[in-house]
Amino acid sequence: MVKANNSLEGAARPSQAGLDEVERITIGHYEAGAESFWLGTRDHDVSQNINAFLQALPKEQALDILDLGCGPGRDLHAFKQLGHRPTGLDGSFTFCEMARRHSGCPVLHQQFLSLDLGAASFDGIFANASLFHVPSQALPRVLAACHRALRAGGILFMSNPRGDGKGWQGDRYGHYAEFEQSRARLEAAGFTVLDHYYRPEGRPREQQPWLAIISQS
Repeated sequence: MVKANNSLEGAARPSQAGLDEVERITIGHYEAGAESFWLGTRDHDVSQNINAFLQALPKEQALDILDLGCGPGRDLHAFKQLGHRPTGLDGSFTFCEMARRHSGCPVLHQQFLSLDLGAASFDGIFANASLFHVPSQALPRVLAACHRALRAGGILFMSNPRGDGKGWQGDRYGHYAEFEQSRARLEAAGFTVLDHYYRPEGRPREQQPWLAIISQS
């Protein structure tokens, strides 16, 4: 569980320019360490999250899936291997190039604060360890964009470090919340929360820093 005390640029209601700067710095962090990030995460086992996401979706058919914050493409490749039609999205240009090479899937180079996903484009959106980088002031519009992009009954999966607060870890910004606060934000965006769980599984709650939530549009 994360507690952060340093506020977003020291402002209760930062300007759009301030929010854009937070996003720019955070993306720069990943650009600078793209190769080391890939080497450090390519073997992570996220099968619990992938399975929970797919269990909430229609079975035995190929699905249009958006991997929101796809990074170098590890999970894109997994979804493709399972017979689905995944599309990646990331704010890092380098990650987008890596993801295309690794997965062979289409990848959108877009930033979260300016998503352009269209309407009813996807059956599911998989946001694994990505949405916690969105400042709380901008999260409602990002969730609204996800809701618009999902078809009726579509699924949004998100997994984020849980906690209380927001702030910087080096050049990487994070906004942390517990389940009740996250559920309220999802419901305000039009989602119905179906289930949630904590990770890693099988440990005491204080040793489970990750919160996963499955919601339906």
